[in-house]
Amino acid sequence: MPNAKQPELDNLIQLLSRLPSLGPKSAKRIALYLLKNKSNLMKPLSEAITHVHTNIIKCNVCGNLTSKESKCTCLDMKTDQICVVENIADMWALESTSVFKGQYHILGGTLSAINGSNPEDLLINSLVDRIKKCNIKEVILAISATIEGQTTAHYINDSLKNLNVKITKLAHGLPVGSEIEYLDDGTLFSAFKYRNSFNNKN
Repeated sequence: MPNAKQPELDNLIQLLSRLPSLGPKSAKRIALYLLKNKSNLMKPLSEAITHVHTNIIKCNVCGNLTSKESKCTCLDMKTDQICVVENIADMWALESTSVFKGQYHILGGTLSAINGSNPEDLLINSLVDRIKKCNIKEVILAISATIEGQTTAHYINDSLKNLNVKITKLAHGLPVGSEIEYLDDGTLFSAFKYRNSFNNKN
């Protein structure tokens, strides 16, 4: 690590090491690369991070990212289908397959007693409100096949049982224990296209 005479660089390396999949050694290499490319990389990157921090917010209706300067597309887009995912990375993974053209609803995580994540921490109530207001006919639960994911899916199913809406889930070809964002496009496409009823009644 840098010595006491380089506190700014030390702080940069520590912050970089907090990023996913980056350890101290990788963070140090990135920091040195940025220093080597101050004008064409470090400065634009710094400006981009500042701009995102200032202007990008999470929509409190659908959970997607949007700009402070414009309203979220969930307020305009007309569809009778909503695809429910855990996080934005899952939505991006599904979007890359082009299998779904409707609305997404991003929960912001899954229910987890270990991590202290409760229904109030997720956008489940917002999902119920969207279904009621937008005449939604089908809710697609594109949630990871983990214990937490399936617990969340069952909770959502129970929350929607009194609404006149079809609830489907991704096909069983989805590997048990898998997370949506790490699956390849072919697996996601097939799982989405051949989705079935969540309750297996039709």
